[in-house]
Amino acid sequence: MQTSAIILDAPGKLAVRKTALSAMEAVDVLVEIHWSGISTGTEKLLWTGKMPNFPGMGYPLVPGYESVGRITGAGREAQDRVGEWVFVPGASCYRDARGLFGGSARRVILPSARALPISEKLGQDGILYALAATALHAISHGDSPDLIVGHGVLGRLLARLTIAAGAPAPTVWDTNTARHEGAAGYDVIHPDDDDRHDYGHIYDVSGDAGIIESLIQRLARQGELVLAGFYNQPISFAFPPAFQREARLRIAAEWQGDDLASVNALIDTGALDLSGLITSTAPASDAEVAYPEAFENPDCLKMVLDWRTCE
Repeated sequence: MQTSAIILDAPGKLAVRKTALSAMEAVDVLVEIHWSGISTGTEKLLWTGKMPNFPGMGYPLVPGYESVGRITGAGREAQDRVGEWVFVPGASCYRDARGLFGGSARRVILPSARALPISEKLGQDGILYALAATALHAISHGDSPDLIVGHGVLGRLLARLTIAAGAPAPTVWDTNTARHEGAAGYDVIHPDDDDRHDYGHIYDVSGDAGIIESLIQRLARQGELVLAGFYNQPISFAFPPAFQREARLRIAAEWQGDDLASVNALIDTGALDLSGLITSTAPASDAEVAYPEAFENPDCLKMVLDWRTCE
């Protein structure tokens, strides 16, 4: 079986082309992807060649871990899944390319247990499950944020989850004034307009290693700085300000399966709203244009690829 897929042959070199799929195992399902998201974190690092070396890294590769679609086939032990609408957090099913992430393709094969049933009514908003799970994972291992640094999609989801949990509305920083729009129940300001230096819990989702020292200086005594973004540069800071505050540093790693299940429950009950976060959609066949647009246009919060007319 073959599929069309986004294939990164090298940094900055991308194509949409056919690739062979691995054979389906008894516990596997075949998913026809309708939409997949472009990550401005990990995929941008893959695109620029700045992604740190992880097990399984290398080119050519199929990116993507934010896909939704329908199960149209299954191995003998997963036949009851056929017809379900699911979120796909990536796949490793390609004979001619690595699948470290692997969700950006018209068809994917993955173990049935990894295909999460979600509401089809969400449409393309369903691709946001991975980011919502990332935000929930960060919050669920500590106290809710007083300050969120960055008003991209992850920052907005952190703010929405904080309010959904009944915690006080956080302050959110963003240096791009165009991104101050879209807040619901919280304020977004430029960091230069904030003179507060007693934040108990700061969550940084900017991915900018260069601002860590300045964030430590905004903490209250025994305050916590949570690194919830992804940083490809070494993180360093002057010790005395951290020492004076007895600052705590926590790194929020990637989401786990329980986080996806919890996000699903929050969405089903209406506690978490995913609407208004996707700003751009492009046919998957236009991926060579859509990828740079997603990474370079500051007005593009989230780019989604539409696979429905791609074979």
